Amino acid sequence: MKILVLGGDGYLGWPTALHLSALGHHITVVDNLVRREYDAEMGVDSVVPIALLDERVKKWKEVSGRRIDVRIGNLTDAAFTYGVVAECKPDAIVHFGEQRSAPYSMIDREHAVYTQVNNVVGTLNLMYAIAETNPGIHLVKLGTMGEYGYPDIDIEEGFIEITHKASTDVLPYPKQPGSFYHLSKAHDSANIMFACRVWGLRSTDLNQGIVYGQSTIETDLDPVLATRFDYDGVFGTVLNRFCVQAVMGRPLTVYGAGGQTRGMLHIRDTVACVTLALENPAEQGEFRVFNQFTESFSVRDMAEMVKKASTKPVQIAQGLANPRVEREEHYFHAANTKLLDLGLEPHLLNSGVIAGMLDLVERYRDRVDPEAIAPTVQWRSSASTLKTGNTSSDASFLEV
Repeated sequence: MKILVLGGDGYLGWPTALHLSALGHHITVVDNLVRREYDAEMGVDSVVPIALLDERVKKWKEVSGRRIDVRIGNLTDAAFTYGVVAECKPDAIVHFGEQRSAPYSMIDREHAVYTQVNNVVGTLNLMYAIAETNPGIHLVKLGTMGEYGYPDIDIEEGFIEITHKASTDVLPYPKQPGSFYHLSKAHDSANIMFACRVWGLRSTDLNQGIVYGQSTIETDLDPVLATRFDYDGVFGTVLNRFCVQAVMGRPLTVYGAGGQTRGMLHIRDTVACVTLALENPAEQGEFRVFNQFTESFSVRDMAEMVKKASTKPVQIAQGLANPRVEREEHYFHAANTKLLDLGLEPHLLNSGVIAGMLDLVERYRDRVDPEAIAPTVQWRSSASTLKTGNTSSDASFLEV
């Protein structure tokens, strides 16, 4: 297939592009490189050094013999979006091209507006480009489990059967997003579902859990092909943070009660899930939802797992003030059978996987700034303590 990977320079977009290219698909990466600008804005960097995009693409051709094309531009630029879809004539589009950080979206008004405009308007432009160029293009869109929130009932895969006053219907599962970022994803899902129903588009919405790991078969071929490992208080994820704290001899910071439970999956399962969605596409006019995670753990669970896997003494600091507004002990049981039914073989989290992450951080420990880990964004305030530079108003392609 000819496939566009939007946001293909990011944490997940880049290894997905490599994996699909290795399978023999013709890949075009579309990005505006703004994820790299966020590092400058936040004053942090990936633990693992990241090569420039042109260096990555050149190295991939050297080690694999396969070419990845590149287009630089913004989804919020409708002319660019229409142009790249018309020029590349893709069979499918994998859409990672959004601002993906909940804390970033909660910094202040500017960052909230930027996140919503970037994500929602960019996706709207993409939908129109598909509808007016080739409605047969299969759109694989990265959503998030955070769209659902944490209700006291089981979370289904996108839709739920409801009986009300003796009538029964299957309706979209109610959304309770926890940040302006998660809200943008919920808006995307509603817009794409509408376009499938009204224009006959076809789309797979992958509601993804928190991804951990940094190693895939393709990124391991050469250091130039490596993808990101973020740990800071804005773009870092909880397991990455714990691994960095353990290596640096800092207590593992558990905010609130630590009962916050999240769906998790290994990065190798992310690329596998996207591949399965592409190889088993939605029907014309169909909007389908897959919950893309393999296991679920509480924050407390993950802290204990890192402590157990570490060869160094590790302390766990519990009950710290939670910067987010969320339930810290809650019910969580979510369906995730559709990708398993398509053949997903999960890589599960264990001490060996965590030990590999700890070894990776140890190798690059000189690149770690421990002061970047503390949370600086407060959900309860409309203005955080984080001081940032200006945000580009036309930035669009970010990692998810």
